[in-house]
Amino acid sequence: MKKKIKINIGDSVQEREINYIPVRYIIAFLITLLEVLGIIGVVVALCYYIPYFYIALYVTTFAVELKIIASNDNPDYKVPWMLFVLVLPIVGLMLYFIFSSRKLKKKYIRRLKELKRLSYRKDSTNVIKALNEESEIACSQAKMLCKIADTHVFANTKQNYFSSGEEYYANLLKDLEIAKKFIYMEYFIIEEGKFWNSILDILKVKAKNGVEVKVVFDDIGCMATLPGNYAKILRKFGIEATPFSRLKGSADSEFNNRNHRKIAVIDGVIGYTGGINIADEYINEFEKYGHWKDVGIRLEGEAVWELTRLFLIDYGINVKNMVELKNTIYPTMQGVKERGYLVPFGDGPKPLYERRVGKTVIQNMLAGATKYMYITTPYLIIDNELCVSIENTALRGVDVRIIVPHIPDKKIVFNMTRSYYKRLMDAGVKIYEYEPGFIHAKTYIADDKYAMIGTINLDYRSLVHHFENGVWMYNCDSIQDLKRDIDNTLSKSIAITDNMLKTNIFNKLFRAFVRIFAPML
Repeated sequence: MKKKIKINIGDSVQEREINYIPVRYIIAFLITLLEVLGIIGVVVALCYYIPYFYIALYVTTFAVELKIIASNDNPDYKVPWMLFVLVLPIVGLMLYFIFSSRKLKKKYIRRLKELKRLSYRKDSTNVIKALNEESEIACSQAKMLCKIADTHVFANTKQNYFSSGEEYYANLLKDLEIAKKFIYMEYFIIEEGKFWNSILDILKVKAKNGVEVKVVFDDIGCMATLPGNYAKILRKFGIEATPFSRLKGSADSEFNNRNHRKIAVIDGVIGYTGGINIADEYINEFEKYGHWKDVGIRLEGEAVWELTRLFLIDYGINVKNMVELKNTIYPTMQGVKERGYLVPFGDGPKPLYERRVGKTVIQNMLAGATKYMYITTPYLIIDNELCVSIENTALRGVDVRIIVPHIPDKKIVFNMTRSYYKRLMDAGVKIYEYEPGFIHAKTYIADDKYAMIGTINLDYRSLVHHFENGVWMYNCDSIQDLKRDIDNTLSKSIAITDNMLKTNIFNKLFRAFVRIFAPML
């Protein structure tokens, strides 16, 4: 289902045909709404018709409050639920039972265990020993990351840093053209247009010539950009495609635990990741929120194994039959020599990841920084723990700078982002807004030695709920490329001053209100 819109391209206005929400998504949302209202309605009816039932409800409410308090969840996540359940005893209680759980379904867990068992095996002893000789601090960070994310340290992997979606796009097309065995692509958003259509043309030819082509896209992420039956359309071209967590209209974790990862793997030798989705605004084919600033990284070497594994897990838990894992999926590469150490990793909901991986990486980098820590993120909506980590780093005299957009994609989220400015700036953190438009890059760099590039934003949904991925790096040449790019981005950004923080009382109250419920969004 499509509609036509007008967009600005340079000085001209062009008409563009885009997808809008297909019928099956509307039906799924309506089913979910009816399910929620039905459950609440039944409870209200029981309270009205059955004597003293409300007493049992209040006892349950008290028990739930105790359960929330005693849980291991972050206090920032507990408080809004406690408030919600207390203020709205019936509605709040029912919504808590329906939506508070962010855990994976049992069918996912069973398939995950099998896919992980059949994954690659790597002895990292020599690499860890070499890293420890260079830096004990870096080695301890890498070992911790490997433990909590179930991944490995890699060396001798070439990296190419891309400072724009345009560079990423051009290089990705070249690598797709040379694929001989398989192509795996996984993105939160895929949208028909120049970017995707040029990729699809290559994928069609490759699939026809016997190359294994698999594609995963997030079902909710693409509900306004692709037809509802797009996986079937791709299968007609010989492309094995599946939506991630297909929306069916179930009031559970279906609307959470979305797949925000961006991964492309070619023959198990070359891998791409970063913040870039497959849509035309990411390559500035048209301006959606001013100039779109994004970044990506290309890996060539054994570190690609982890990107392959992450893709196969996400693909494997969404298809009916178990995916076949061939030996050629994880090829051993000879002659790749490159300075530095890398840890590609995934992050996601429990029980797949018992700890918050991305948040831990960021906090470790902040704690270890001695000169500077620069961050670029489209959103700045953080819990108290991470906020304190950033403040403490600045209070130690480290130059902490955060770049966020100047032109927002979501006004409410942008208001929440700005609500953190004063607290962070009071601790010495420097805040910048990217004046030309929207910065979507998720990058973290410290002391010219440490960096992390991936899909992880500084917001609750990214740090707690989504499937994410990133690449932690130490002493890699690409870190200098990232530093130069951030310096260039800073030169185009507005430095926020205290005078800019003044706002009216209504805006202050609104920001305070939305911040309370930010962890639930």
